Amino acid sequence: MECHCHRKTMRLKIWIQGLEKRLRCLTSGVLRCQGNRKLSVGHAPINHRVPEEACAEEIQTVEKRPRCGVVGPEMTTLVLDNGAYNAKIGYSHDSVSVIPNCQFRSKTARLKTFTANQIDEIKDPSGLFYILPFQKGYLVNWDVQRQVWDYLFGKEMYQVDFLDTNIIITEPYFNFTSIQESMNEILFEEYQFQAVLRVNAGALSAHRYFRDNPSELCCIIVDSGYSFTHIVPYCRSKKKKEAIIRINVGGKLLTNHLKEIISYRQLHVMDETHVINQVKEDVCYVSQDFYRDMDIAKLKGEDNTVMIDYVLPDFSTIKKGFCKPREEMVLSGKYKSGEQILRLANERFAVPEILFNPSDIGIQEMGIPEAIVYSIQNLPEEMQPHFFKNIVLTGGNSLFPGFRERVYSEVRCLTPTDYDVSVVLPENPITYSWEGGKLISENDDFEDMVVTREDYEENGHSVCEEKFDI
Repeated sequence: MECHCHRKTMRLKIWIQGLEKRLRCLTSGVLRCQGNRKLSVGHAPINHRVPEEACAEEIQTVEKRPRCGVVGPEMTTLVLDNGAYNAKIGYSHDSVSVIPNCQFRSKTARLKTFTANQIDEIKDPSGLFYILPFQKGYLVNWDVQRQVWDYLFGKEMYQVDFLDTNIIITEPYFNFTSIQESMNEILFEEYQFQAVLRVNAGALSAHRYFRDNPSELCCIIVDSGYSFTHIVPYCRSKKKKEAIIRINVGGKLLTNHLKEIISYRQLHVMDETHVINQVKEDVCYVSQDFYRDMDIAKLKGEDNTVMIDYVLPDFSTIKKGFCKPREEMVLSGKYKSGEQILRLANERFAVPEILFNPSDIGIQEMGIPEAIVYSIQNLPEEMQPHFFKNIVLTGGNSLFPGFRERVYSEVRCLTPTDYDVSVVLPENPITYSWEGGKLISENDDFEDMVVTREDYEENGHSVCEEKFDI
């Protein structure tokens, strides 16, 4: 009860502060233009009379000045795709940066915490400990998220002038109301952005796709990220909520599974999340024929074209791991050099296979192609052909070699022959949604989409619930 009263009191204070500020904005011109300086805020003598021409000039200046909370053309817009692993951030007139959305502690400097791209300062990233603001796809650790945002918005990175900046920020599908309210409070009350647009990353990707393909009315976004894989149909930029599917498989699960396999078969790497994540990105691929590749991986010597040797970094002479060229591989016996080698065979394709068959590791859910078809079948029959020919892949997992081809071949097998199937992989699937946010900020109706600080101070969270289609 006390917490509820305290929150009400806080909202009342914010509302009163907003009212006072608006009154100051409206009356500042009148106060300055009174003939007698007793009512002025300037530094002239008390009975000094101001010429009428100066009054007229000041009134014009006040009229030109933007009203508090208005989204004007002179405002800058910051676009932040706030992912669970990487934050994609940049001004709408500038380029994007992909930065880790977390903090790190190194085993060599346990007392020091590194934030976002300060990871580059860590001399020995082995045994790196991750402190993540997201757990199971939802933002729960606000202390860590605040510190990451403070760093991104601060003088070391984007030097955000909050009184002159709007923000477009992404959040997960079906986000909890408590998380949304906390985000509103932090963005409007702590950082004091002038206007905010909270939106799903898939909506930004769909906006980008429709801008590139103006003749299309429908698309289905497959966003395979760090925590989840979401399959979301969009028609005329509106998501079809009844057909959204979430698969609880993402990049984090794949990295953890690869750590377990390597630890069981070769080398204990359960503490080496950073290194094994790099291994996954460097050597894994999606198989087009799982059983054929599995047979090849069992062969000995030269016949085994799947097997690869990966040189692990020691962070003194080898800063980053790499794959040994085929001609330098020692197929029998040991390497004479002091390099630490991981020999990987079926792990290369068995790990990404989880995206297509989660039941391989006991997750009783559909794979991505099956989920795409199931989602589209939940939509009206006359719309289905439009979705099958506009399947868009985004998120980090779509960068696995062979991912697009496997999704296409399996969806094609599950689809009626009279429907066309087209699977699109953008040039950069990680920043695709950020680019959609950049385009939205340039729209003529952008002002109608956002919630201004003035609106928020007057109406609180309810105005955000009404305006944002989350």
